[in-house]
Amino acid sequence: MPLLAGGWPVAAQLAPAPLVAYLTPGLDLPFWRTLGRGVQAVVETAGMSFEALDSRNSDELQLAHASSVLARGAAGLVLSPTSSKSAVAVLDLASRAKVPAVVADIGSNGGDYLSYIKSDNYKGAYGVGEAMARAMGERGWRGGQYGLCTIALDRKNGQDRTNGFRDAMREAGFGKEVVLRQMKSYSTEETYGFVREMLAAFPKLRGLFVEVDQPTLGALQAVRDARRSAELLVGSFDGIPEFVDLLKSKALVAVGMQQPYLMGQRAAEALLAGRAGKPPAKQILVPVLIATSRNIDEWLPTARKTVFGQEGGI
Repeated sequence: MPLLAGGWPVAAQLAPAPLVAYLTPGLDLPFWRTLGRGVQAVVETAGMSFEALDSRNSDELQLAHASSVLARGAAGLVLSPTSSKSAVAVLDLASRAKVPAVVADIGSNGGDYLSYIKSDNYKGAYGVGEAMARAMGERGWRGGQYGLCTIALDRKNGQDRTNGFRDAMREAGFGKEVVLRQMKSYSTEETYGFVREMLAAFPKLRGLFVEVDQPTLGALQAVRDARRSAELLVGSFDGIPEFVDLLKSKALVAVGMQQPYLMGQRAAEALLAGRAGKPPAKQILVPVLIATSRNIDEWLPTARKTVFGQEGGI
């Protein structure tokens, strides 16, 4: 075999780094981009290559991406599935190819995987509900109506967020849920339309919980356009930098901030541990930060790194 200067074989020097692929529902949302950066940071530090594949919220495209990257010899998969049901087919493909896989957020209805990295979605949404009920009570809105804009309820995390918020509101004496809309495109335009319809149909609506960060901006615009900002409290989930000022101004009453960068790191660490013959915990729980106008300054250094994926956060 020919040698290069220093005595290293040509083939050894040119051998491609093992590839870890990240399959994500949609890179249009900051949450998924940030989770992917967390995976990438750990993988590349370990000397492996990284690729993110956008499923565009399509089960079929997700499966096609998985088939393609496995055929190219991927060494591992991190999967954030389009739904808990669709995850099974991807995991079955990886299992047949003898490629280890980790599930990051959303969850799976079955299949073979090393570990499931998840946020405590129920507890996070419960915390948002507690903060909203408290704020509604302070305004004298006892018995006020509320509505939800949820993520897909065929996802385990969607079920947990919805149930967590509902339980907190009910236990605080605010049990009047009057409307629920499930997001499909997860766009600001979609949520703007949902909220305009809600406000027209329910003029006494006092609370609104939007289960994803960027679509919340559309909801808030709809509230402003209807001139209902003083009459309606809005809570959200996940986190983007824009939320800092919105919390400080009390345009948002509370946000359950997942830590996607940290989730991505934990997912990649679990994958690498499994490849090294050290099975990780079957489930790894990452806490959710409950941010309000009262504590956002306290949480901000952590949020910049683990929620927003910004350098120099901590």
